[in-house]
Amino acid sequence: MKTKITTVLIIVTLISISAYSQNVVNLKIKGSDTVLPLSQKEAETFMKKNKSAKITVTGGGSGVGIAAFVDGSTDIAMASRKMKMSEKLKLQDAGKAYKEVVIANDALSVIVNPANKVSQLTREQIEGIFTGKIKNWKEVGGDDEKIVVYSRESSSGTYEFFKEHVLNNKNYGTSILMMPATGAMVQSVSQTKGAIGYIGFAYMEKNVKALKISYDKGKTFIEPNVINAKNKTYPVVRPLYYYYLTKDAAKVKTFIDYILSEEGQKVVNEVGYISLK
Repeated sequence: MKTKITTVLIIVTLISISAYSQNVVNLKIKGSDTVLPLSQKEAETFMKKNKSAKITVTGGGSGVGIAAFVDGSTDIAMASRKMKMSEKLKLQDAGKAYKEVVIANDALSVIVNPANKVSQLTREQIEGIFTGKIKNWKEVGGDDEKIVVYSRESSSGTYEFFKEHVLNNKNYGTSILMMPATGAMVQSVSQTKGAIGYIGFAYMEKNVKALKISYDKGKTFIEPNVINAKNKTYPVVRPLYYYYLTKDAAKVKTFIDYILSEEGQKVVNEVGYISLK
């Protein structure tokens, strides 16, 4: 009888340990520099409420995060663009099914130096500047000064989204300067009078100026802000994504549920992005 009781206790203990292990959140998140500050803040607030949770968040760009996701070295890929067909095929070839979740929205913003008197541009003018056809600010109503164009690197989801949705899939000009991270772009534009670049809205700082943008050939110019993004009048709003493997759904559920909760979406607003609700 004593042996049976001992056996039952061991089984119950093992089941309890297994259940506890499944509930402990231990995640690696990697990818988009745009999503990085949001994921860091969400992880920080989540771990304050869940002392046993361990979440590590690193950037590098959407392409880097999805590559890590494909090779299995991260649990969640964060991306500021949708997954490409080539990336989907790699997962398919590896027999890995995945899920896509939108965790927030971003008002992608075109920025210049505050000393620049130009405050608004049409989409066509932006395309001309970033493809190299417009080279001087006087061509768009500014001073007689060379335009210094900054872009994110090609591994960045923001680079891809900007090319597709703002440049109408035209190629970037050959003279643009590539920045390894969004913070570096903000710093460079703030220090160069003739500079122009583009950033996620949460990176907006007082030492750069966001331009109003027109997508109706100059009839209306819309400022990037939370109100204009939510009422969909600002034309360059994009979703921010998490990708995870279907087999890991239980592993990531608690954290993703938290981000999508009222509390998690409040963090989205605090960081400077656009909440889903």
